[in-house]
Amino acid sequence: MNNKNILIAYFSRKGNNYFGGNIVNLPIGNTEFAAEIIEKLTGGDLFKINPVKKYSEDYQKCTEEAKADLQANARPELTEYLDSIKNYDFILLGYPNWWGTLPMPVFTFLERYDLSGKTILPFCTHEGSGMGHSEHDIQRVCPQAIILKGLPIRGSSVKNAEKDIQRWLGESKVLMA
Repeated sequence: MNNKNILIAYFSRKGNNYFGGNIVNLPIGNTEFAAEIIEKLTGGDLFKINPVKKYSEDYQKCTEEAKADLQANARPELTEYLDSIKNYDFILLGYPNWWGTLPMPVFTFLERYDLSGKTILPFCTHEGSGMGHSEHDIQRVCPQAIILKGLPIRGSSVKNAEKDIQRWLGESKVLMA
């Protein structure tokens, strides 16, 4: 493992999710599952991005709430913030693809901190839409950060994604062989 400090900041939502063509009730969100794999592989610190106002656990209602937030360019308040990120070199940023980009609480997180000179590695869960334009949006919000190629993970395959995650972390030089 690289000796640089790693923060795994992620937004995830349990409850009804689109999963392999169906709506299923997940006790843990797909992105959280991926973040826990990354924590195991890297030893990084986990930080869950939690909005004060929770999104509905009902899939259809949640998509409507997420779309309204996107259209309003909302910045939902978070339940907690890190005191500082100055000791982290790598920010592994996880989120589901919502309407082609990051959920709005992730924008809140990114805009809270000075990420100049930090290396951001995005990972995104989805059911067919990949990273969308989220990497571009991260670069726009964090122009002084180094944004590396993200890892799209199909949510319905996240439980079998450890090898893909490990390869991505190696290619990104977060893990050393």
